[in-house]
Amino acid sequence: MEPLSHRGLPRLSWIDTLYSNFSYGAEDYDAEGHEEQKGPPEGSETMPYIDESPTMSPQLSARSQGGGDSISPTPPEGLAPGVEAGKGLEMRKLVLSGFLASEEIYINQLEALLLPMKPLKATATTSQPVLTIQQIETIFYKIQDIYEIHKEFYDNLCPKVQQWDSQVTMGHLFQKLASQLGVYKAFVDNYKVALETAEKCSQSNNQFQKISEELKVKGPKDSKDSHTSVTMEALLYKPIDRVTRSTLVLHDLLKHTPVDHPDYPLLQDALRISQNFLSSINEDIDPRRTAVTTPKGETRQLVKDGFLVEMSESSRKLRHVFLFTDVLLCAKLKKTSAGKHQQYDCKWYIPLADLVFPSPEESEASPQVHPFPDHELEDMKMKISALKSEIQKEKANKGQSRAIERLKKKMFENEFLLLLNSPTIPFRIHNRNGKSYLFLLSSDYERSEWREAIQKLQKKDLQAFVLSSVELQVLTGSCFKLRTVHNIPVTSNKDDDESPGLYGFLHVIVHSAKGFKQSANLYCTLEVDSFGYFVSKAKTRVFRDTTEPKWDEEFEIELEGSQSLRILCYEKCYDKTKVNKDNNEIVDKIMGKGQIQLDPQTVETKNWHTDVIEMNGIKVEFSMKFTSRDMSLKRTPSKKQTGVFGVKISVVTKRERSKVPYIVRQCVEEVEKRGIEEVGIYRISGVATDIQALKAVFDANNKDILLMLSDMDINAIAGTLKLYFRELPEPLLTDRLYPAFMEGIALSDPAAKENCMMHLLRSLPDPNLITFLFLLEHLKRVAEKEPINKMSLHNLATVFGPTLLRPSEVESKAHLTSAADIWSHDVMAQVQVLLYYLHHPPISFAELKRNTLYFSTDV
Repeated sequence: MEPLSHRGLPRLSWIDTLYSNFSYGAEDYDAEGHEEQKGPPEGSETMPYIDESPTMSPQLSARSQGGGDSISPTPPEGLAPGVEAGKGLEMRKLVLSGFLASEEIYINQLEALLLPMKPLKATATTSQPVLTIQQIETIFYKIQDIYEIHKEFYDNLCPKVQQWDSQVTMGHLFQKLASQLGVYKAFVDNYKVALETAEKCSQSNNQFQKISEELKVKGPKDSKDSHTSVTMEALLYKPIDRVTRSTLVLHDLLKHTPVDHPDYPLLQDALRISQNFLSSINEDIDPRRTAVTTPKGETRQLVKDGFLVEMSESSRKLRHVFLFTDVLLCAKLKKTSAGKHQQYDCKWYIPLADLVFPSPEESEASPQVHPFPDHELEDMKMKISALKSEIQKEKANKGQSRAIERLKKKMFENEFLLLLNSPTIPFRIHNRNGKSYLFLLSSDYERSEWREAIQKLQKKDLQAFVLSSVELQVLTGSCFKLRTVHNIPVTSNKDDDESPGLYGFLHVIVHSAKGFKQSANLYCTLEVDSFGYFVSKAKTRVFRDTTEPKWDEEFEIELEGSQSLRILCYEKCYDKTKVNKDNNEIVDKIMGKGQIQLDPQTVETKNWHTDVIEMNGIKVEFSMKFTSRDMSLKRTPSKKQTGVFGVKISVVTKRERSKVPYIVRQCVEEVEKRGIEEVGIYRISGVATDIQALKAVFDANNKDILLMLSDMDINAIAGTLKLYFRELPEPLLTDRLYPAFMEGIALSDPAAKENCMMHLLRSLPDPNLITFLFLLEHLKRVAEKEPINKMSLHNLATVFGPTLLRPSEVESKAHLTSAADIWSHDVMAQVQVLLYYLHHPPISFAELKRNTLYFSTDV
């Protein structure tokens, strides 16, 4: 077991810690999200309002459902009496065995904490005490009681799990454990004082300092490590952590317990008690504040407005930015008392006569923008999709409007956080009098729009000025009346009858462009919207020294609730002296840009739809067609069994006498040889015609494969590898195990999840498992180059997860009603499954097959 470093962590109060695990609320904005959101300091690893478990149900925290209301857990869908009970009971065993392993470690940690207590007490009455009796009782307060509670629980649960019987009952044990949470309340109330006392005693007594810095914790029975050294402050944190762990396990157990099982009502009661306990603690903390109002006024002509993320004092703030004919004003919407108009509060303004854009050299000297951690963005997406599903279920069951509103509020909070933390492209502006400002945008498209609009106004004869406080009030007051963008761009602000967007695959051919005044090196990029912000999905090759480029390149773009397609045309810059070092800057010059709405009725046809998009006098011709996600799930086995595409992986490996298919090995080798530093490798689409050519060569087992691979664009090779896995008659992780992977990744308890996920890998056929482990190590090597290729483990999991793990047609038809539902239920979970294995230490095929039962030792 790895020693855990908690230096700095126990300085938090127990309230902070529990709030970190169980509160979803975003600070300082009203129901419409207009007030400030205080993010974490730059460089911090976690956000105080995001729970640590991405799979935690919003049900889990009573406070997250709207304050101190106690919420009874609802019966898990799919485990009604007699339905799939066997599968549920098998998952119960996995959850319990994992929890039992972690419970053993927890007891060992409590024992290690108690070990020095007796000798310290013995010396307290001597002439040379290490600590006084009062100090000892403060530091070790309630530890003995907690130890005895868990020792009794473990001793009673262990034989039930070891001698497993599907009818075994243990709900009463969890019920009793929950009923003793009062001891934990006493512990956490004293926690801060205990830490402060321990720290003071360490500073004043060398002997106690040595004891507290190296306590020996026994390893689990099956562990190679007999002891681990852990600090006292790290061990004092363990009971805080355990409160949340037990509640997560109860949630998992209920999910996999049939409602007619005798344990069900007992577990329900235990979860209710735990929720009430956490709720009573969380009620003491409410970070929301009342805001100040401003009076009303009117003036000036508004040219453009919109929501932008500003980096201010090292944190991200959502601002409403207003571009008037002679001034740029940055504001936030303030909450007002009932019955009054909402008002804006001006944060700052710059007369356009004083506004300048930094040169590339000045941008280079500016502090770099640190992107928000990918895993936290993925966690937010997981929560949003889970909440969408819950809202749909409530609506279908004609649930209470109050419950739906609570869920919608929760979804808005998560969508708001995603919107706040996703943008990475810097848009810097200066006031020539010295002050600089930085916005973060999701696309070069928006940056270009704002820059062009400002520069167009600056061509007029503008004068510098200073607004008096009254003038500023009048101008700011006019913002509410004049604004053109009323709502933050999140789906929870949309009306129910608005289009949910498209889910599936958009095929786009970029044909050609006309209208350039002089020869240049030209290329196009394609962007689509997802979760309220835009993502670059494809890039044509550079057509050199021409005024009429003819690309004729086809791309396949995955859509996730998308409503718009953008095409941007660039002139490639090869002059390295002009390269801007800013991580997220595109140094190439935008020649034109355009956007079209993806109208479902127009797009959803089997035929190609050709169109022309006009941008700054340039015309780009393109064609597109759309394949819905439910259509893309249909897998047609190959009629040509001598090929490799659409042929079972076991057939291919047997024919080749290989452990991993030749096509997989060759594509991986080529990507690692010359594509591992390519920006967006595996995310940027390859040209479809190149991919089809490679597919034909591999299917024919042509002797020119290696020569063709060495000449081919690397994105096409990456695309061929993705296509191979997507066209397998059955996904790599198999149809049979798909439901179990979905259940395993949803487990909240880390030990149970580890137990389950390793068991599932072991259950795969050997060719599938060996190929999966081979691909896993390759993707890890790609992610090592993230500073250069911008492909993190999360980005790679997003690309490959839905390819390696997909529901069977039968499964999707049985449980889901629409393409949007397929996405919201499955895609994020598929990503999380692959991500779990990518984050896992190296997995050896031989060791995996050797272990018959896997117990995690991670607490």
